[in-house]
Amino acid sequence: MEDLVMAAKIILFVSIVNVWFFRANRGTQWRAGDSKNMKEEFKIYGLSETMMYSVGFLKVLSAIGLIVSIWFPVLAIPASAAMGFLMVGAIWMHLKVKDPLKKALPAFLFLLLSAFIWLYSTGLI
Repeated sequence: MEDLVMAAKIILFVSIVNVWFFRANRGTQWRAGDSKNMKEEFKIYGLSETMMYSVGFLKVLSAIGLIVSIWFPVLAIPASAAMGFLMVGAIWMHLKVKDPLKKALPAFLFLLLSAFIWLYSTGLI
């Protein structure tokens, strides 16, 4: 089970870093509406550029917390809770703008991974 939790942490870290540092200025099939980059996506959501940077900072910080929690397990609970909360927000935004459910799939999968890490770290599974 511990290996699965570590894999979940690594997957979340790599995915978030990829999205926010390497794909922020590229279009993907997962972006809201017909946006071609992160700024356009947040505009579709009705959110400011400041909010985009704030959300990005929090997601990257949570991802760093998850990867560091491999060596410092005390960080796993707050980092996975924060990531889960942010993923609920991402799913909500896709629903708000009436995106097809497919576009919320990565956020939903990241929410499940975050919940799995949180449940394991709290001893509930």
